[in-house]
Amino acid sequence: MSPRPEEAAMRREVVKRIETVIKDLWPTADVQIFGSFSTGLYLPTSDIDLVVFGKWERPPLQLLEQALRKHNVAEPYSIKVLDKATVPIIKLTDQETEVKVDISFNVETGVKAARFIKEYMKKYSLLPYLILVLKQFLLQRDLNEVFTGGISSYSLILMAISFLQLHPRIDARRADENLGMLLIEFFELYGRNFNYLKTGIRIKNGGAYIAKEEIMKVMTNGYRPSMLCIEDPLLPGNDVGRSSYGAMQVKQVFDYAYIVLSHAVSPLARSYPNRDSESTLGRIIKVTQEVIDYRAWIKKKWGSKINISPELDNRLKIRDQIAPCNGEQQQNRDSEPAYNQRLALSLASTQQLSSGSSASSVSSLSGSDIQHSGMKFSMKGTHNQGNSYSPGGSGGMRQPVGNRGHHQYNRNIWRRKKHRDSLPISLSR
Repeated sequence: MSPRPEEAAMRREVVKRIETVIKDLWPTADVQIFGSFSTGLYLPTSDIDLVVFGKWERPPLQLLEQALRKHNVAEPYSIKVLDKATVPIIKLTDQETEVKVDISFNVETGVKAARFIKEYMKKYSLLPYLILVLKQFLLQRDLNEVFTGGISSYSLILMAISFLQLHPRIDARRADENLGMLLIEFFELYGRNFNYLKTGIRIKNGGAYIAKEEIMKVMTNGYRPSMLCIEDPLLPGNDVGRSSYGAMQVKQVFDYAYIVLSHAVSPLARSYPNRDSESTLGRIIKVTQEVIDYRAWIKKKWGSKINISPELDNRLKIRDQIAPCNGEQQQNRDSEPAYNQRLALSLASTQQLSSGSSASSVSSLSGSDIQHSGMKFSMKGTHNQGNSYSPGGSGGMRQPVGNRGHHQYNRNIWRRKKHRDSLPISLSR
């Protein structure tokens, strides 16, 4: 599910169309990209986040809405002005590609956050792997958006950064580290060991777990730390996780994923009937055929447009390249970046997990639906953070929260469109 060059080219065209409308209205306005498209950590169904900088006393939301309607940029009835939100925005769906776009005005925090994330992507080359897998995992359970009770991409990235910062094994941050074990350890930490009631996450100054009472001392407007308390590294008085009212549901699905994966690599996996027909990672992550078809359509239509001019690339503020996760410059047969290649999931070597389950070299499974580099997941080591966490929960197998399942995309599904012969499916929420 890693971004492909043609998908980036398609999204740049979407930005260019919207930027043209904005420049017609305000020639001196500065349009910048932030969020997942800026960092490269976006899925095929992810939104594009834009911010417009200019001199206005109040955000000219209605004026831009009228211009977008006039130029038929967005699908009919898809444009929504959310002027009462904490951050007023315009939401729309691009008419040609079905990509969703959020536009805000004079909000610098998103741009700063994107720069912050890029710096840590350079520091931890494993970070893109973890984030893309985790985002897909949450997406299919409808827990990837704050307004559905889930956690935002920014919260997820900060959790992953903290996980790598405070990992007891120094080699866990190496570019050639065991990705499969890291994924299981992430699920173990945030699914059963982390004390959500008492502990907050701090990223700055090398990272730390801090008592919520300490975080509350610097919080503004009388806020109290939330269940998932993450101190904003760019604004210490802000709790990034305060709007994630379903944090305990996220905790539960993380615990479920930990149980499934740790069982899949245990000696018992030898007797699993689906051992040879299903990849290890495929036990917790599925990709629908509609998404696969959509990506194929993008590749067919935009495959010849992947060489974007430097002028457009600079104007769209997408300059940074993510370092290949294996530390080497590799060339994929489809001309994709190194981290876009298929990721083989091989969870091996016997180690005793902290919850009592064991992993052994029972299989080397590939064919996962998630596309990454050729690096392998091989299991070694454990993640034990000492006294910062509460005792682990029950080790029994249970299903994820509610009716959320592997094939449910809910708001992030594809629907049929009769008027498009070349693409029978399109993105809809």
